[in-house]
Amino acid sequence: MYHIYGMKNGRLEAAHRLKDARVARGYASAAEAAEAFGWNRNTYASNENGNAPYSFRSARRYGEAFGVSAAWLYEGLGTPESDVAETPTEATERLVPIVGRVGADPEGVVLFATGQTAGDLAPIPPGGTSRAVALQVVGHSMTGLADNGGLIYFEDQRTPPSEDMLGHVVVVEIDTEEVLVKRLLRGSRKGRYDLESVVGPVRHDCRVRWAAHITAIVPPYQARRIIRSTAA
Repeated sequence: MYHIYGMKNGRLEAAHRLKDARVARGYASAAEAAEAFGWNRNTYASNENGNAPYSFRSARRYGEAFGVSAAWLYEGLGTPESDVAETPTEATERLVPIVGRVGADPEGVVLFATGQTAGDLAPIPPGGTSRAVALQVVGHSMTGLADNGGLIYFEDQRTPPSEDMLGHVVVVEIDTEEVLVKRLLRGSRKGRYDLESVVGPVRHDCRVRWAAHITAIVPPYQARRIIRSTAA
């Protein structure tokens, strides 16, 4: 049985929903659930007892495990059983996480959100899937692509570069574990790529672990209107 919580004390209520979901799934304790799904016991216990808020990405993982909606688990939107909200107004507010910041320097390095602190959310873009995430642009090194305060969306799919990405600005991870927003170009040999900055030097012959198309860019004015802060 799921209880109904308000949204004034977000951290505690999200923790209560997580516990409800775990109990409804038949796990007698936080430790039992953590062991069943291979989670860190201390981290999960802290998420469930409210000592540490969990991110929207974690809510997706917990939701898949317990068979509940990530949006309900994280923010109390809709019902536990469905990602579809209960009213037409709420239905337009299906949210995705802002997972990092990009553009503070000419290298276009993505600084991902880390730790257990919950990040901000933004509405899912047109055509977005459950893997959609967003980056917030900081600074002016990406002017011409996205301005300071804007949002860049992509699908967090972690697949190798494809031919249709060549010549386009995409999100990539290279073998140095850096995640970058760059124009993808052919390198000097097979399996290598040149990465062209919007502003700044080209990185030559990089090994790319994965690449993702940018699916939407939202300008700063609109971004300020649609970002949902999860700060307590």
